[in-house]
Amino acid sequence: MIMSQLRRHRGRALALAAGILVAATSFTLLTSTVTTSQARTTETVRKNARSAYDVLVRPHGSQTAIERADGLVEANFLSGIFGGITLDQYDAIKGMPGVEVAAPVANLGYLMVQGTMKIDVSDFLDTKAPAQMLRIRPVLTAGLNRYRAADQYVYLSRNPIKVPKRLPHDWSPGDLLQETTGHGTYSVCWFYNDNKTDMHIQRADDGSYEPLEPNFIREDRREESPFDRDMNARLTCQTGHDKATAEFPVSYPVLLSAVDPTAEDRLVGLGQAVTYGRMLTDRDKPVWNRKENWSDKPYWKVPVVLNDRTLTAGTLDARVERLRVGDPAALAAKLGSTAAHDFVNGLHGTPVGHVTAEIEKGYPRKFLFPPMADSYWTIGPVDYRRTADGLTPRARADQSPEVWRTNENQQFIDLVPEENTGTQFREVTSHPGTFCWGVVTCDQQDYGRTPIPYLTPVGRYDATRLPGFSSLSQVPLETYRSPQVTGADEAGRAALHDRPLAPDRNLGGYLTAPPTMLTTIDSISVLTRSRRLPSVQDKAPVSAVRIRVAGVTGVDPASQARVNAVAGRIRAAYPGLQVDITIGSSPAPQTIALPGAKVREYWTAKGVALHILKAVDAKSAVLFVLVLVVCGLFLAQAALASVRSRRTEIGTLRCVGWTSPDILRLVLGELVVIGLGAGAAGSLLAYLLGSLLGLDDAGAKAALVLPVALLLAVTAGVLPAWRATRLRPLDAIRPPVTAGGRAAPVRSVLGLAARNLARVPGRTLLGAAGLALGVAAFTVLLALTLAFRGEVAGSLLGNAVVAQARTADYLSVALSLLLGAAGAVDVLVLSQRERASDLAVLRATGWTTRELARLTVHEGILLALLGGLTGAVAGLAAVLAIGRGVLEGHLLTVGGAALLATLAAVALVCAALAFPIRAHSRIAPAHLLAAD
Repeated sequence: MIMSQLRRHRGRALALAAGILVAATSFTLLTSTVTTSQARTTETVRKNARSAYDVLVRPHGSQTAIERADGLVEANFLSGIFGGITLDQYDAIKGMPGVEVAAPVANLGYLMVQGTMKIDVSDFLDTKAPAQMLRIRPVLTAGLNRYRAADQYVYLSRNPIKVPKRLPHDWSPGDLLQETTGHGTYSVCWFYNDNKTDMHIQRADDGSYEPLEPNFIREDRREESPFDRDMNARLTCQTGHDKATAEFPVSYPVLLSAVDPTAEDRLVGLGQAVTYGRMLTDRDKPVWNRKENWSDKPYWKVPVVLNDRTLTAGTLDARVERLRVGDPAALAAKLGSTAAHDFVNGLHGTPVGHVTAEIEKGYPRKFLFPPMADSYWTIGPVDYRRTADGLTPRARADQSPEVWRTNENQQFIDLVPEENTGTQFREVTSHPGTFCWGVVTCDQQDYGRTPIPYLTPVGRYDATRLPGFSSLSQVPLETYRSPQVTGADEAGRAALHDRPLAPDRNLGGYLTAPPTMLTTIDSISVLTRSRRLPSVQDKAPVSAVRIRVAGVTGVDPASQARVNAVAGRIRAAYPGLQVDITIGSSPAPQTIALPGAKVREYWTAKGVALHILKAVDAKSAVLFVLVLVVCGLFLAQAALASVRSRRTEIGTLRCVGWTSPDILRLVLGELVVIGLGAGAAGSLLAYLLGSLLGLDDAGAKAALVLPVALLLAVTAGVLPAWRATRLRPLDAIRPPVTAGGRAAPVRSVLGLAARNLARVPGRTLLGAAGLALGVAAFTVLLALTLAFRGEVAGSLLGNAVVAQARTADYLSVALSLLLGAAGAVDVLVLSQRERASDLAVLRATGWTTRELARLTVHEGILLALLGGLTGAVAGLAAVLAIGRGVLEGHLLTVGGAALLATLAAVALVCAALAFPIRAHSRIAPAHLLAAD
C-alpha cells in the first residue's frame, strides 16, 4: 500500500523527498560547519594564547584609568616607570610556588651618548680653490615634526692640518687642529668650535684678561641656552684637494636598564641575540678598579651590553652652500683668531646642492674610552584622556632648559637634541651625578653617596634576532622593541609618509626609545647611589617583573588555575603592587590623536583568548539550535501540507474500515521510505559539498545525513499523521466550507487576493509561517553573528578568529533564509493545487489566464509580505530578548537586512509561483470542475 501510494503520487513524494534532502543535508552541513569552525577557532586560540610572559607586575599607581576601565595594558607602559618595586619583593616573587621564570626590569635613566655623522660633500667642492668653505644647513625630520638644526661648516685647505705634537698620544680632538702657512701656525677650529663666546681668562701674574687659548678647559656656557642652535654649530677642518667630509656631531639618548641575565635569557632568549663579544652573565658585577692607563684615580667599572641599533629615528635633509670667503690665503688666520665665530657666521654663500642622511648613521658602535654615567634623566608616563578622536595625550609645558644643566659648575651639556624643543607629553627629570673621584664613598657636599661609575661594554646584541612570539598574542616587549604605531587614516599616513612612527630623541615626546644599554641587577646600587639626591630608585629600583608560570600550556582550565594562583599569591603578599594577568592577551589597536595626525597604536587587551572561547561556545550553541528548529519546522510544514492535500483520500480509507493506527502507520511509513531515499541521495550530496567547503571528516559527516534524514522525516510527520487520525470519516470526505458572512463587493484583483487569504486564515497562516520563520531565523543569526564579531573583534587574535569564522557564519545565515522561504513556497504550491477548482470557476466565468496569474501572484506577494514582515519583527524582538547590547551599533544593519530578506522572499515566492500558474493554465476548466 505504501509503495503504491508513492508511485501513484510521484510528484508529491518527490517534492517531499526534495524537502527532506535539503533539510537533512543543510542541517548536517551547517552543524558540521559550525563545529569545524568552533574547533578551528579553539585551535587558533590555543596556539596563540601564550607569549613571552603570563603575569606582569608593576609598581603601585602604574595602571592608568583607561587601562583599568578597558582591560588594557599600555603599549609604552614601561617607558614611564623608573623604580617602585624593591629587590626584596622581587626575590620573594621569584621564590613563590608556581613561578617558573621571574624576569625583572629596572629602568635607571637615559644617558646622552655622543657620536659623529660623516657625510661626503666632495661633489660640492671647487677643485681649483687652494682653500674653501662649505656651509651645510640641515632640517631634521623626526616623526611628525621638522626642526631647523644647527649649521655645520667644512673648511678644506691644501696646507697640512695636524694635531699638535704636545698633546698626549691618546688624544685626537679635532678642535685642536693646527694649520701651518707661510705666515704662521693657526688653531683653525678652536675659536669657532670651543670658544664661541670669546671667553677670557685672568692671567695669574698681573691680573689682566686674555682670550682663552686652545687647551682642554671647558668653555663657560652657563648663560647660554642648550637649545641655541648656534652653540651646536661645528667647523670641520681638513686637508685635501677634491675630497671633503662634513662631520655632524650628534647626541643620542640611551636608556640604561638592569636585568637578570639568566632570567632574561630563559624568558626571551636574549643570549641568542649577541652580535659581538658576549652577553651578560650572573658573574658580571661592578668592580672597584684601582689602576688604569688613562686614569690616575680608582673608579667603579659597571658591565654593560649595547644594542647595535639606536632605536631612535630621524632624517637630515641639508642644503649645501659654497661660501664666498674672499682671499683664500687669509682664511687660516681668520679662523685662528677670536673673531672666527662672527666671521664664519657672516659669510654669504651660493647653494650648490643637497645631502640627506639618517640620524642613526652617527651612532657609535664602540667607545674610545669607557663612558661615564655622569648625568642621566628619567621621564614620566603619558596622561591620556578619551575624546571623539580617540585617546588624546595631554600636552605639557615646553621643556625647561634647566633640565640639561649638569652638576659640574652648573654648565649645560653639549649637543642637546633638537627634538626636545618639540611638543612635550612627559615630565623630564634630571639626576646629576656626584662630584667626587677616587673614593668608595663621597664626603663633604655629596656625603654618603658614591662616585660616578664608568660603563664597560662586554658585548653587543641585536634585538631583531630575538626569537619571535605569535603576532596575534604578543605582549609588550618594551625592553627590546618600540611600539607599533602607524597612521590611523589617510591624513595620518600622509603625515608619516606611509612609514611607521618611530621614537625620536625628544625625552618628553610621545614615543620613547626602549633600553639600548643593559647592565646587571647587581650594578643597580652603584648607579643609583652615584646621584647627588636620593630617589625611589635607591630603595625600590625595579620597574616591572614579567613572570612565566610553570605548567601553563594555554588557556585551558588547569592553566588558568595555575596563572590565577600565582597572581593571587602576589596580590596577597603585596596588595600595593599592580598585577596583570597577560596570558591569552592580544594586541588591540587604539586610535591616538597626536598633534597633526591620528595614529594607530597596538596596546594589549587582556583575557582575549578566554573571552573568544566563551563567545564561540555561546554562538555555536545558538547556531545549532536555530538550524535544528528551521530544518525541523520546514519539514513539519511540508508534511502537514502533504497530509492536508490528501484529506479526501484519508477520509475514503476511514469510510472503508481503516482504523486510526492504520492511517498513522501509512503516513509514517511513507515518510520513512521517502526519508531513506532522500537520506541516501543527501549523503552523496553532503560529501561533495563538505569536500568543496573544506570541512573536517567530510565522509563521516556525510554518513550522518541518512539517519538525520530519517529522524527528521519521522519527527516532522508525527503531528500531521496524528491529525490525520483525528479526522472522522464524513469530515474527511466533506470539503471544508467557510461559513458565509455579509457579502462585500470586490473591486480589484488585489482585493480578491486579499479576500482569498482572509477567507482561509489557517491555510494563510500556514503558508506565511515558514517564511516568517526563515526571516526571523535570518535576523537572529545575522544579529548574533555581528554581535559576536563586535564582541570578539578589536584585537589581532579576535580579528583572525572573525575572519576564520566568516564562511560558517554567513552560510548559516543564508541557508536559514532559503529553508524558510522554501517551506513557504512548498505550502503555497500545495495550497494552489487544493484551490484548483476555485480557479477553474473563475476561468469558466470569463477570467483570462493573465488575470488568474495576476491573482495568484498577488496572493503570493501578500502572503510573502505577511510572513516576511512578521518574521522581521519577531526576529528583532527575539534578538532584544536574548540580551542587552546584542544590537548595539547594528540596529540599522540588522533591520535593513531583515527588510531586504523580506523582499528577497517575495521575489523567491513569485518566481516559484510561475510553475503552478503555468501548470494550471494548461488544464481545461471543465476537467477540473468534473474532478471536483
